[in-house]
Amino acid sequence: MRFRPCIDIHNGSVKQIVGGSLKDAGNTAEENYVSGQPSSYFATMYQEDGLTGGHVILLNKKDSPFYEQTLKQGLDALHAYPGGLQIGGGITAKNAPFFLENGASHVIVTTYLFKDGELSVDRLFKLSDTVGKDRIVIDLSCRRQLDGYVVVTDRWQHFTNLAVTPELLAMLEPFCAEFLIHGVDAEGKRNGMEADLVAMLSQYDGNPVTYAGGIHSMKAIERFREVSGGKLDYTVGSALDIFGGKLSYRELAACKGEIGI
Repeated sequence: MRFRPCIDIHNGSVKQIVGGSLKDAGNTAEENYVSGQPSSYFATMYQEDGLTGGHVILLNKKDSPFYEQTLKQGLDALHAYPGGLQIGGGITAKNAPFFLENGASHVIVTTYLFKDGELSVDRLFKLSDTVGKDRIVIDLSCRRQLDGYVVVTDRWQHFTNLAVTPELLAMLEPFCAEFLIHGVDAEGKRNGMEADLVAMLSQYDGNPVTYAGGIHSMKAIERFREVSGGKLDYTVGSALDIFGGKLSYRELAACKGEIGI
């Protein structure tokens, strides 16, 4: 079980948002924290602290007037810590090599893998053939729907027809090196994790899985360990003191990502 750092970029700034509030229309989101520091500041800090497998997420769509600023911040982070960070946000088979060539260890992909709300096997194969499964993280970020969790695309705004299950992860395992799963309804709220989702994900035995959403204290990390059986990695964003929260980044980083509580 490891702590994975993050750098979320929206409208050209490093920020932490309430995930479910993100809207392409007007490029708006409910903000928890907007940093005055560039992305490279955080990337360099993660490198100095020996943290690997962090996520850089570009939160503007490509036709946004802010996209170029957001892209620049993303590339600056990759250049500051080459090989130490993964990047997601608008990744396709066409542009994935560009991000890898610019220092990303992996590309993180969701929306490209779906067409009209359905998983595209053709796109799975195309992406895997283009960059290799060992450089791919499949993001199955999801929201609760009825008694389960359903993958959402387009910056968490649109439901697909695909439910997240251990069987789904096993099916997708040949196409990626890792999975990243945000519990979107908990993302940025600092009110605790999606415990049912974490428990379900821990039933899967295969590629590494990182969970994000709602973890906000050392007590919450202890609870995460209990529910996950220590099988999942986790991300903390808004709750960290480096992003305006109360949870000590330095305390987590001191363990070099191997948290033992």
